[in-house]
Amino acid sequence: MNLAERSIAPEADADLKERIEALAPWFHNMNLNGIETAPDHFLGDYPNFKFQRFAPHLPKDLTGKTVLDIGCNAGFYAMEMKRRGADYVLGIDSDERYLAQGRLAAEALGYQDIEFRNLSVYDVGALGRIFDVVIFMGVLYHLRHPLLALDLIYEHVASDILIFQSLQRGSSDVTKVPENHPFYVPGTHEAPAYFDEPGYPKLHFVEREYADDWTNWWIPNRACAEAMLRASGFSIETRAEDEVYICRRAERPYDNWGENAGAVYPARGKSA
Repeated sequence: MNLAERSIAPEADADLKERIEALAPWFHNMNLNGIETAPDHFLGDYPNFKFQRFAPHLPKDLTGKTVLDIGCNAGFYAMEMKRRGADYVLGIDSDERYLAQGRLAAEALGYQDIEFRNLSVYDVGALGRIFDVVIFMGVLYHLRHPLLALDLIYEHVASDILIFQSLQRGSSDVTKVPENHPFYVPGTHEAPAYFDEPGYPKLHFVEREYADDWTNWWIPNRACAEAMLRASGFSIETRAEDEVYICRRAERPYDNWGENAGAVYPARGKSA
């Protein structure tokens, strides 16, 4: 049963409809007591149709678990985690309208104990706690410093599961590359050819707008998204959907590089 099935009521509440309309436009389409928040969404029943594709790969029972939804928007995923029994769910976003939408949706669906706070991914260290499940979906490509964001999530808030999604562009191929890149092809003065292969990890920089949105900055190809996750210390457990990964917190690759690793990566010095 999804949220839409759970929340349908025989008659729409006029006051609720007015409150929903007052917070329009909505990017998350949710059914709140028979009223859809974004019935004309250009992607359709979003994000429910996407969630149904990767939901089977998530734990069915989150009883006793804590969840952090980073860039929660109107809170669709936060509420789905609460429906699975999560003990504490916190949604953070830097847009007050999205947070207001989330609070209204949580109220309508009977999840008033979900907390919503205005906070950036760069400030997750201020939370002062770790979470069993961290949701980081649809945020990476909106950030000017995407790898830093993943580093901070690893360092400060992720203890086990990371649910990650990013818009991807370019090739879906993944080129096998060496762990230690040579400066030149041995015996030549030429750079290795794999840098030009479509499946080499690439992060595309959007200088101006993308889809009429100036907040889209960096868009990875598949190989890059996966490489960034691994480089930040997350082991990919499942590619649950084209752009969705279920990951586990693991050892960071550079943790054994010696005492200077923290100087090279000041945002990711060794944990105490």
